[in-house]
Amino acid sequence: MNKMQEDVLRKIGTIARSFDSIANIEFKEMQLTRGQYLYLVRIDENPGIISERLAEILNIDRTTTARSVQKLVKNDLVVKRSDSNNKKNKKLFLTEKGQNLVKIIERENKYSNETSLEGLTTDEKDTLLRLLTKVAENASESWKFVKNGGRREY
Repeated sequence: MNKMQEDVLRKIGTIARSFDSIANIEFKEMQLTRGQYLYLVRIDENPGIISERLAEILNIDRTTTARSVQKLVKNDLVVKRSDSNNKKNKKLFLTEKGQNLVKIIERENKYSNETSLEGLTTDEKDTLLRLLTKVAENASESWKFVKNGGRREY
């Protein structure tokens, strides 16, 4: 692997940290703490999702997810409803307040996408998305493997 290839994950990390920091600063005035915007958007995309599945989608451990969801419930952004088929499961839905915040989060996401991809052609954007999707799939598989007790050989 050459130096340029080794720098790919650094660049991805820099991009992710930059936008996460921006979001955390901008969303703080909405009483959203670190990373909670991610949960709101995924619940909006998957109404009725259970916490375990939400954790899988976000590649975040279940304990952290449970704590974050509890904060969102406490702040009246998310509501839990019993699953009629399985009383243990609590389905997650956004409240009206949560839905209103998601609209703002989506506008920020659109703006960030537009500004970060400025200067790229449509073909370059398509190629970037295709490649990053593959990298994300690979990273997710590694995360699941390690999370389940696997040890990577490196």
